[in-house]
Amino acid sequence: VQLQASGGGLVQPGGSLRLSCAASGSIFSINLMGWYRQAPGKQRELVAVITSGGSTTYADSVKGRFTISRDNAKNTVYLQMNSLKPEDTAVYFCSLADRLTTYWGQGTQVTVSS
Repeated sequence: VQLQASGGGLVQPGGSLRLSCAASGSIFSINLMGWYRQAPGKQRELVAVITSGGSTTYADSVKGRFTISRDNAKNTVYLQMNSLKPEDTAVYFCSLADRLTTYWGQGTQVTVSS
């Protein structure tokens, strides 16, 4: 399974970005897709995940600002990020977990700065 993420960049505080991550390869229909992030000097942390049935979980720090969604037909997961803050600056990684293992994308940089 390969994951290709896109959509990162530089945005001012209060701005928005939309990340996308497309999965390809042999994918079990039942899986968990999501986004994690890692800021410099910090551990990787969960941002949001979504099951193949559409149930979602968010980190407290992004609730009400970020929205995760997925298109099962395209094996793609999205992260709409609104009201971005400087503390959201990090490398964002997409993931896909099935009953056997977890796959990771290459990461996309999100920088929130004026």
